[in-house]
Amino acid sequence: MAERTDPPHIRHDRRRAASRVIGAGRAVGVTYSHLAFRSWCRPLAAAAFLFALIAAATADEATLEIVTKDGVHVFSVEMARTDEERQKGLMFRKELPEGKGMLFDFKPDQEVGMWMRNTYIPLDMLFINADGTIRRIAENTVPLSEKTISSGGPVRGVLEVIGGTAKKLGIAPGDKVAHPLFSGR
Repeated sequence: MAERTDPPHIRHDRRRAASRVIGAGRAVGVTYSHLAFRSWCRPLAAAAFLFALIAAATADEATLEIVTKDGVHVFSVEMARTDEERQKGLMFRKELPEGKGMLFDFKPDQEVGMWMRNTYIPLDMLFINADGTIRRIAENTVPLSEKTISSGGPVRGVLEVIGGTAKKLGIAPGDKVAHPLFSGR
């Protein structure tokens, strides 16, 4: 039996049609690797969005004011209320902007011991009584140190700010802190 051959103009049309189909995918940028990327990208993007949403909802930030002889200084503080939040504190952070900090809630009032384990930046620790009076300040604590830093008596909270802040702003023991955690506000 003889092999069937199409006339030249029909063979040419079949090749052109095949190239149009193959080229159509390339023309709109559809490739197998692109489709594979899109299939795993969507769940990843959804997970990232959900994580950001949860982080925003759990990031408990508040405003805190410290009244010194030189005036009022305002800070934006993250709250550490649970044992887990207090234990982690500012660990593993590489920076802390001026005007930011973390306020540790130790209700009920108690003697507190802090340390700098896994903390890479020097901090000023302000130990604060229940009435909002600063009891003691540990300035420029040593990063990564496991030495215990004592409150020197029962306190309601501890404010951690970037090292050197207390000296720079003239914050001293006896100054008042205004925040809902303390009864002085």
